[in-house]
Amino acid sequence: MTDAPAHPSDMTYAGYLALDDLLAAQHPISDEHDEMLFVVIHQTKELWLKQILHEVTLAQTLVRAGDLVPAYKILARVSRIQAVMTMSWDILATMTPADYLRFRGVLGSSSGFQSDQFRRFEYMLGLKDDRFLRFHEERPAAHAALRAALAAPSLYDDALHQLAAAGLPVPAEALNRDVSQPWEPSEGVEAAWLEVYRDTARWWPFYQLAEKLVDLDDALLTWRHKHVVTVERIIGRRRGTGGTEGVAYLTETLQRRCFPELWSLRTKL
Repeated sequence: MTDAPAHPSDMTYAGYLALDDLLAAQHPISDEHDEMLFVVIHQTKELWLKQILHEVTLAQTLVRAGDLVPAYKILARVSRIQAVMTMSWDILATMTPADYLRFRGVLGSSSGFQSDQFRRFEYMLGLKDDRFLRFHEERPAAHAALRAALAAPSLYDDALHQLAAAGLPVPAEALNRDVSQPWEPSEGVEAAWLEVYRDTARWWPFYQLAEKLVDLDDALLTWRHKHVVTVERIIGRRRGTGGTEGVAYLTETLQRRCFPELWSLRTKL
């Protein structure tokens, strides 16, 4: 019989959370006061993204196993984290254009556009785009994780396979597609989801799953919109530090939908 793991009596709050390492990870380059805020905001977002990836991984495992009800809690948690990330833009917006321009030069070509964790999250939701891989070639582990997410079925793919297993008419081409490619809206997939929405009592587990997926998409769109507003408030229409078109690029991302049929079916109900 194996003994239970020991719980050292000298464990401290700081030791358990590795606070010395965590709080030593902020390295502003300039002497400008507001650069610390910029660093902390973005590091915090990356920590939340780490948790999101942890949660979505479990959600996919549950959905693939047909355990839809436990997945609801996980997906609801992700939506709450997304809401906290969105609210953090309001803190960053306390930094004025003059404040930011005093240290913007030290950022070089670095940009949130290059966040591998954010791209993995997009891939796991089905927004596949292999053009982002090249930004992470200098970090082999991040690049490998991103490539694996690109090649793997998304949460939406998993949901569609469960619909088909339950007898709903999901087209074969949607089930057997190349999952590394961007999702193309499908009238057949929309028709399958319409059956769920037109008879929610019969298909309640899938109806609830669909609404949890819409929550994720809604929260992601809200985050993108607040990002656009914050960037325009601070730098106007300047180009982004990563070479993007800045606000113009971010505005284009507002057209993206992870689960397009769950939006389009509402017009046909």
